[in-house]
Amino acid sequence: MQNLKLNIGDKAPDFSLPGVDGRVYNLGSFRGRKILVVVFMCNHCPYVQGSLDRIKAIQADFGIKGVQVVGINANDEVNYPDDSFDKMIEVSKIKKIDFPYLRDEDQKAATAYGAQCTPECFVFDGERKLRYHGRVDDSPKDESKATVTDLRNAIDSLVHNRKVTIEMAPAIGCSIKWR
Repeated sequence: MQNLKLNIGDKAPDFSLPGVDGRVYNLGSFRGRKILVVVFMCNHCPYVQGSLDRIKAIQADFGIKGVQVVGINANDEVNYPDDSFDKMIEVSKIKKIDFPYLRDEDQKAATAYGAQCTPECFVFDGERKLRYHGRVDDSPKDESKATVTDLRNAIDSLVHNRKVTIEMAPAIGCSIKWR
């Protein structure tokens, strides 16, 4: 699969994807949100499983400040049935995922964003320009070993109208499972 690469300052590619809540989402669905955090994630990856509570905490801590997290699962469900849409619905209920969790079945969103792994984060400002791309933090499997919280730091900077100091930090995780 040939991927594009978003650079800092690039506009967020639009998408139209079904969510586990039965709605279809696109960029316009989040028009009122100051910051959009797109996280490519899945159900089966231990790096996502280890980071999920931190991703949910970002929505809980920053949602009131205009931040919206959106999870997108682009993995091939034929070879990875744990990442099927039905399993996404199940996992979202069990794990109490409180942000839109979307299915990118044709993998066009992952390709447009240049996503390579899960979890991989893209943070966009109010103009939907990319301001941060990369990892959640430096220890996706074990929160107790995290020393640098790159995603949280980037969001905090944007919420307070400051420049993001670390705009890119290589994502750590499982590769996206391409068809």
